[in-house]
Amino acid sequence: MPERNKEFGRFGAQGIKGHEAVARQLDRLAGFIATPVTQHRGLMARLHYLTRTSHAKEAARQAGLTVTDRTLKAWLEGRRSPSKQNLERIDAAYRTVRRTNVARHLLGRLNRAGRGTRVEFHPLNQAQVPRPLQRVVDYRTLNVRHWDRIVDAWVAGDDRALDDAWVNDAVVDLGSQWGEYEYVTNIGFAA
Repeated sequence: MPERNKEFGRFGAQGIKGHEAVARQLDRLAGFIATPVTQHRGLMARLHYLTRTSHAKEAARQAGLTVTDRTLKAWLEGRRSPSKQNLERIDAAYRTVRRTNVARHLLGRLNRAGRGTRVEFHPLNQAQVPRPLQRVVDYRTLNVRHWDRIVDAWVAGDDRALDDAWVNDAVVDLGSQWGEYEYVTNIGFAA
């Protein structure tokens, strides 16, 4: 097995780590609120999501939104506006709670009772690499059957665990060429 890339981009190649592309795709599948938290509509949607039940409120508190119920009520009624720091906390808490809420459903869709999900690996961009130094890297597909560790790391927001899970549970199944797909332009899959 090849080792991990230590000097990616040295000769001009462009791309992102595979686990970052997977996290982006999982975020798309999670269906986050599109309106930014800085706009009134986006703020209200996030606050309603985080305060609709006592379970949601508790999850928001565990995710870092530690304001009083009185403050939350004032924000919801529009009597006060959150500070920039609180807007960031609201958005982070919303993303954490949303990931936790959709994880079980998403995991079931991705694993599909052991059949897995087809994943497309779009190779890195070598347009800026001098011709003699370019590698032959092709578009590849792979059926990933075990998503448990990948989704768990995504829910926790742990990049290192997501990278390890992605490489060890999915990418190594590409065979001896797996190192060529550590960096990609995109990872595509649908569930």
